Amino acid sequence: MNCIVCVTSVPDTASVIKIGTDGKNIDETGIKWIVSPFDEYALEEALQITEAKGGEVTAVTYGPARAEAALRDCLARGAHKAVHVIGGEATLGDSFTIAKVLAKVLAGREYDCVLCGNKGVGTDCSQVGPMLGELLGIPHVANVTKLDVGDGSFTAGREVEGGLEQVESSLPALLTCQKGLNEPRYAALKGIMAAKRKPVDKIEVASLGIDEAADSFYTVRSLELPPPKSGGTIIQGEDNPAAAAAQLVKALRDEAKAI
Repeated sequence: MNCIVCVTSVPDTASVIKIGTDGKNIDETGIKWIVSPFDEYALEEALQITEAKGGEVTAVTYGPARAEAALRDCLARGAHKAVHVIGGEATLGDSFTIAKVLAKVLAGREYDCVLCGNKGVGTDCSQVGPMLGELLGIPHVANVTKLDVGDGSFTAGREVEGGLEQVESSLPALLTCQKGLNEPRYAALKGIMAAKRKPVDKIEVASLGIDEAADSFYTVRSLELPPPKSGGTIIQGEDNPAAAAAQLVKALRDEAKAI
């Protein structure tokens, strides 16, 4: 059972984000880049599948040179192979171009299952996985929180309003993974040391015949940080609860426009 896991490299969620001088990208100074947290669920599920059924896990990423660190992390956690498509500087948030690049890389490779995070933290589009499934011409299920893989088929569960939807289909297929599917493992020291010696297959995006800057599906015009939050208002009501309640209602109506 061979699994391909598509991962993306994102800023650590604890990072302080600043806008770059061009106004269209973030300032990468001092940023620590990590595997997107939702992709960790995809990697863990692929590792569990191959541990139970045999086979290999191949981690694939598309991004600049710094994205190799994410692949090294995947190798440290147990992935067998890694593929780095070098590029991506012109595709921030461009889900369709990203999916086209990944589809080109996966074409001709043997796999039973392709797993992705349900979204990449930062852009949060949730589009790359379904687009990739369509381009590959295979069944795809999004936001999976439960998975049972059989011989040539699978049953996937995903949360919907009021319950859990169950989907059955054949393999090969693509699944996007959501929080709750599993508990991602940490890399052990032995795995980290071994990952440093493992080869990473590197592919220049230009060699795939794709011009990143041509026919963009999505273009970033500008980035802005959200406006700073104003301080809260404390209403003292111990001595006169009725007056405090009236003050609260007035603030909600006149200032917050909530009622």
